[in-house]
Amino acid sequence: MNARDLIKTARCLTELDPRRPTQANLRRAISTAYYAVFHSLAHTAADLLIGRKRTSAWHQVYRALEHGNAKNACLNKQAMQGFPHEIQEFAKKFIALQNARHQADYAYDANYDRQDTLAAIDRADDAISQIEGASIDHRRGFVVHLLFKRRRP
Repeated sequence: MNARDLIKTARCLTELDPRRPTQANLRRAISTAYYAVFHSLAHTAADLLIGRKRTSAWHQVYRALEHGNAKNACLNKQAMQGFPHEIQEFAKKFIALQNARHQADYAYDANYDRQDTLAAIDRADDAISQIEGASIDHRRGFVVHLLFKRRRP
């Protein structure tokens, strides 16, 4: 799944109705923006831990990323302090976008406007740039933090 294509799709959803976008399109755009970040992270994990060749091991790592576990790992303030600023900022955006996706997908009474939806898409786009811009070692350490349970030596 191409994260940048998902960002484009999210933006397109906000433009389908030029005068007044439907709540369905705005909600789907927010959800799609989150999934762009999630898939970017899964892709990063598989590439860094397995390599770029799409083997069964690569697919296993890609699919190993779990939404709730990733969020909980990002919420672990003590562990996150060991990562550079761009990784910490990515983690904050990941959490916020996951919360926004849950709201968009499940909060029946929530209402959205185009401006707030585009701001969420921009946050997702920024998050992807931040994870891509971090050093390989920091990205690798971060995905290991997300994928594996920490055990004491």
